[in-house]
Amino acid sequence: MSVLRQFDPWNSPLCTCPRKYSLHPYTGCTHMCLYCYATAYVGRRPSQPKRDFIKRLARDLRRADPRLPVELSSSSDPYPPEEGFFGLTRSALKLLKAHNFRVLITTKGTLFTRDLELVDGVMVTITTLDRELARKLEPNAPPPEERLKALKKASEVVRIGVRVDPIVPGLNDDRKRIKELLEAIRDAGAEHVVTSTYKARPDNFKRMVQAFPEMEREWRRLYYSEGVRVGGYRYLSAQLRRRIMEYVVGEALKLGMSAATCREGFPDLLRAKSCDGTHLTLREKGI
Repeated sequence: MSVLRQFDPWNSPLCTCPRKYSLHPYTGCTHMCLYCYATAYVGRRPSQPKRDFIKRLARDLRRADPRLPVELSSSSDPYPPEEGFFGLTRSALKLLKAHNFRVLITTKGTLFTRDLELVDGVMVTITTLDRELARKLEPNAPPPEERLKALKKASEVVRIGVRVDPIVPGLNDDRKRIKELLEAIRDAGAEHVVTSTYKARPDNFKRMVQAFPEMEREWRRLYYSEGVRVGGYRYLSAQLRRRIMEYVVGEALKLGMSAATCREGFPDLLRAKSCDGTHLTLREKGI
């Protein structure tokens, strides 16, 4: 397959996602989030439309299994500012709908509200309600209050959830602020939460310490002295990760949402029909 590919080609032992396809209309990402892991593979560059993307997708769909949901997108955003001009994501959604595929949108953008008749579920990433912190972490993404407004609008049409990730020690791990964020997304209509901690790679760690130099010593201690290496990433210690994850999952459940963690290695914290939100693409709640 050329552009429509089964998710997790590396077969990570930490991945708990159900079988699904991953689809990326763009390479790179204009949102330029400091913590992005994908820049280690494609570099840090603005979103660029993939060449002959729709033609390639049409060919792939002739061989694809329509029983599997399609996620747009797992490592580059399907709704960068450029989508307003190119409309590549919308064209892909029309094609997927014509072939009867269930579609989950994962984005930090807000333009997805234009395409709600073409999707089945939406996951919006919101790392913090602090506008200034969000501006530093995700410089070209819409501010959190705009994402919440888009989320609330979407909840009137499709099932929605939120990715509260990554959680970064010393930046957005304050329990009171996490609770406020969870309450805000619940009030916006979210029924599912996915959460994870920041995983350090050389390139994103360099960006993070350049933006937050006061945190460099603490992060080096937590990730490099006391943390663990998992593949090409530096993780927080299992004890610290679990403490953070248990709090987020627990508070989400108290608020009536389902919850799960992403690639943390705690299967008991999967408290939902799927970790990634693909269950939102099913029409009836509780399925």
